[in-house]
Amino acid sequence: MWFRHPRVSHSFRNPYFPTKTMSTPTYQTIDTSALAKRAESDRIAPSLYYDPELFEAELERIFYKTWIWVAHDSELPKPGDFVTTTIGRQPVIVVRDKTGAVNVLQNRCRHRGATVCEEHKGNAKGFTCPYHSWSYALDGTLRALPYGDGYEGVCEKGDLPLKKLRVGVYQGLIFASFNQTIEPLEDFLGGAKPWIDLFMKQGAGYPIKANGEHKFKFKGNWKIQLENTTDLYHFPVVHKSWMKSIDEETAAAITSFMTSDQAFCRSLGNGHSLAVLMPEIVDLDNDDGAPIPERFQELAAQLAEKRTPEEVRRIVRSLMGVGFNLNLFPNLALSMAFFRVLRPISAEETEIRHVALAMEGGPEEANRVRLRIHEHFQGPFGFGSPDDAEAWERVQRGSYAGPDVPILVNRGLNRETTAPNGEKTAHSTDETGMREAYKQWRAMMEQA
Repeated sequence: MWFRHPRVSHSFRNPYFPTKTMSTPTYQTIDTSALAKRAESDRIAPSLYYDPELFEAELERIFYKTWIWVAHDSELPKPGDFVTTTIGRQPVIVVRDKTGAVNVLQNRCRHRGATVCEEHKGNAKGFTCPYHSWSYALDGTLRALPYGDGYEGVCEKGDLPLKKLRVGVYQGLIFASFNQTIEPLEDFLGGAKPWIDLFMKQGAGYPIKANGEHKFKFKGNWKIQLENTTDLYHFPVVHKSWMKSIDEETAAAITSFMTSDQAFCRSLGNGHSLAVLMPEIVDLDNDDGAPIPERFQELAAQLAEKRTPEEVRRIVRSLMGVGFNLNLFPNLALSMAFFRVLRPISAEETEIRHVALAMEGGPEEANRVRLRIHEHFQGPFGFGSPDDAEAWERVQRGSYAGPDVPILVNRGLNRETTAPNGEKTAHSTDETGMREAYKQWRAMMEQA
């Protein structure tokens, strides 16, 4: 049987903390021929959600091999600005150096392994290990170590910088990879690039900036959340409470994708996918002339005191972001008006960050409205995130029932079309995006 039954306990040991008696980690010898059966084109094995050995292999073959989103350019406006984050289990520092370049450094002293920075964000002239005071420059260079006579003829400072990851930036999105020979970021993003360009237009002529975040964990596998971003099928079911809390005009506009022939889901290659739910605001440069919604009339009047009618309409039309969700494999979603970032913690636990967006230098009253909209759905006391997290955790718990019964991702196969460039398109509620993600998952996991 190709499905692995859940186990209450197991003897697997963490490959990153080996002992003398530890044998070769089992994830290194996973039967790659069996992976195809565990993640077929239209169904997956429930064990993909809870197999700890498979999870270790995912860290090694996906998160430590491909491009991972780590920060937004707006979080590092000045030299010395930094944020810390984690790729898989590995802590890293994202920092802008004195030349203006962005570096992503392993947050680990080269001496005895202590982290050299524990702050989530800030500004620094360098990083100093609190254990033995080895100090490093913003580019990772080892600047000094105390009592250096103990190292004369033993090692050279130039040989012991903080390890650097490869860095790529597209439209202010900063990605990093442990894989120094990985393909260029723009090649990896491929068909997603035009949609990233459209997403960034929600600045209404102003640059986009990160405007705070909400972080939480749920008891479930990271792939459950990965599936969710382009899953519009769940929206009118899971988010009934949110729709009851807003005006009828907004609710009708957002759920129109259920019957619209202009809404769609599409695979974009390399695991990336797209779900269009409000076609009228996909490209915010194209004004359809629709009246300003009643709920934004007061704001529009305030903005009109200092701005042209065209500027007012552009700002107001961008308040809810763009009319689509874009999934960038494996850890970032550009979801209408915010970033959703996932971090796998274990096979059965995932951390989620919801990053609010604002217009850098834009009108504060409009940014305030954007933030209130974000809080209403994505915030810790919002209506959307708790309902999503509950659904994700129920999927995780349910996956243990019937380990030989597959999880289906086959919706829309009967109406999916394929373009000459290989992109597949189906109805907005179909599972084309999930199939694309698992296609990339399988390709990366089957690599030795």
